[in-house]
Amino acid sequence: MRKLFMKQQVFSLTDKFSVKNEVEEDVYEVKGDFLTVGGKKLHIMDANGREVAMVRQKLLSLMPRFIVTINDEQVAMIVKKISFFKAKYIVEGPGWEVNGSILDHDYKITDNGREIVSLHKVWLSWGDSYEIDIADGTDEVLALAAVIAIDCVKAEQDQSAAYVNTGN
Repeated sequence: MRKLFMKQQVFSLTDKFSVKNEVEEDVYEVKGDFLTVGGKKLHIMDANGREVAMVRQKLLSLMPRFIVTINDEQVAMIVKKISFFKAKYIVEGPGWEVNGSILDHDYKITDNGREIVSLHKVWLSWGDSYEIDIADGTDEVLALAAVIAIDCVKAEQDQSAAYVNTGN
């Protein structure tokens, strides 16, 4: 089992944050494009600064969709499904399912019923911090990209709700 920690900046115009391992070494850095035309785009860089994956929003779809590209090849699409009681996602491509409470940032990703990723929000921290457990043999970059895409959908929904609640 590999444990990663993702901590996002509280006040940032661009999406930029690091992903650390158990001994607090930077393993990945995630950088968003500022004022991107055509939807949100996030680049996942390894410790050497090489892009290992890109997560980009697919526009013009009924429900939120994010495409994961690795080595210039689309490997997955994270799709939010229509659900009335709780958020439901699937990871098309590898056929993963997401179960748990997305709203509480406490969920699991399974592959044919086998848990391969679990995410838990670390409460009482400055900014959004998450603990991610990735099972041995699971594509770590793809798993991280899926978690980031789900977080993007959640963040957009939070922003939309805040906008509506302010009466705009």
